[in-house]
Amino acid sequence: MAAWSPSSWRDKPIAQDVIYEDQSPLEEALAKLRRLPPLVSPVEIDRLRAQLADVALGKAFLLQGGDCAELFDDCSEDPIEHKLSLVLLMSLIILHGSRLPVVRIMRIAGQYAKPRSKPTEVVEVEVVAKDANGSEVRRKEKKEVLSFRGDNVNGYEVDDRKPDPGRLLQAYFHSTATLNYIRTLLLSGFADLHKPLDWSFTHVRHPELQQAFAAVIESLQDSLDFMKIATGGTGGNERGGAETVNIFTSHEALLLEYEEALTRPTYAATLPQSFSQPPTRNATPSVSRSTSHVRMSTAASGSSSFPHSPVRAVHSPSSSQILERPSAAASGDSSNGVKWYNTSSHFIWIGDRTRQLNGAHVEYFRGIANPVGIKVGPTMKADELVKVLDIVNPDRVPGKVTLIGRYGADKVDQYLPDHIDAVKATDHVVVWQCDAMHGNTKSSAHDPSLKTRHFVDIIHEITRSMEIHRSRGTVLGGVHLELTGEVNDEGYSVTECIGGSMELEDKDLSFNYRTHCDPRLNYEQSLDVAFLIADHLKAKRRGEIPRDILLSNLRGRR
Repeated sequence: MAAWSPSSWRDKPIAQDVIYEDQSPLEEALAKLRRLPPLVSPVEIDRLRAQLADVALGKAFLLQGGDCAELFDDCSEDPIEHKLSLVLLMSLIILHGSRLPVVRIMRIAGQYAKPRSKPTEVVEVEVVAKDANGSEVRRKEKKEVLSFRGDNVNGYEVDDRKPDPGRLLQAYFHSTATLNYIRTLLLSGFADLHKPLDWSFTHVRHPELQQAFAAVIESLQDSLDFMKIATGGTGGNERGGAETVNIFTSHEALLLEYEEALTRPTYAATLPQSFSQPPTRNATPSVSRSTSHVRMSTAASGSSSFPHSPVRAVHSPSSSQILERPSAAASGDSSNGVKWYNTSSHFIWIGDRTRQLNGAHVEYFRGIANPVGIKVGPTMKADELVKVLDIVNPDRVPGKVTLIGRYGADKVDQYLPDHIDAVKATDHVVVWQCDAMHGNTKSSAHDPSLKTRHFVDIIHEITRSMEIHRSRGTVLGGVHLELTGEVNDEGYSVTECIGGSMELEDKDLSFNYRTHCDPRLNYEQSLDVAFLIADHLKAKRRGEIPRDILLSNLRGRR
């Protein structure tokens, strides 16, 4: 296999690329990013990878959630607190039911870019013209404009759709501020389990379901009270005890120029924290691939030998020595002992539109030490799945790769079993995760311009994934959800998905529909999912059948 460097992806065909009219501002922004400090540390990244090894072995559960696409305006006190609080409450419910450590990853502090099916879209705009009498007349016209690609590419407003490289720097600083506030909250006791919890289930329409939720919370509170007495009111530690927890960040790595600029080398040995000692496997040869030279004239001309960039060399002597010998190995580790970390986030993933075997994104992912995710859906062939695993994780590092299934409620039975069997036939130890959102997007019946998701489809895909894994002798290690704790000025949750315990209907969507991208579970629906998962995991550890009351009544209305 050809030697890897943080910029070797530039020699590969790239999907979902952003075209900037002027390269000079782009290079200026990237040069600035290369000088800025990392957002996260290799120690934190290795800690997450070790904990994901436990998830792969069924010794922990992975909860990953957050916005479909963050907005720069979300970098504010209330939105951050709402998201963090919701993920913490969900993890507490799941932990209580499963008796498993919960690994918490948020789609936050970097989830600013979104893939789009088309580079342009047709929108309706208001134009002002004059009639025969000279009076102003306003009318609606359809106009084709560039698609909104996320706040780190262009603006949501129609007249702000030109890609702006300055937004890459804005993304860095908004991510930094968001992450800093999360760290501040956690260090200030935001996640302290000894603090009183205000649980209200007035939104739950079904009386029997309301009683079931209340019973779970009563048991949970009793456990917390016991722990408080047993520990003398303390007990937090760096692994996440009573007073603090680990929160890891994640995003889809779409803009590889940005990711490359924040990819940094390290020699330092880390001591990752795991819930248990992860297994090790012998290294195995990686597969070979042909190369195609299709990207960036600077890379093609060989004008720079520095993987960081064809524009700016790293001036540190030790780094220069590293860069002169690009790594030929994958998994972020080279023969000279250097590891490359993407320091923009703890965890990044490849989307369903960018996982081409000979593509730029797979090429970039194969060389970093971070744990990574790969979206897997109906278009992924079983042999293709094995090949991409061989490329990004040739050393078979447990916890390195999370396979994020996004099949859809009507297709999970058709495709998931074959994917499980294909991976089982190898020696890859992966985390299996269910993304029950992206395969279940539909148009509103009342307003086709609004996208929505049916809660019944979401929980069906989750529960069927659990059952399929159980029948195959494997473990569904976690879920990947688009969710928000966001409320409007009157304190009402968003209304973007149909169903759940509050029984939202299609006609309710316009009440508080706020997303700029895909529909998200609101606060109440997110807790519904947590209760359902906790009930299934509790039944599993007891050898029982999950309660029908939760599954049947949480379905809500279509």
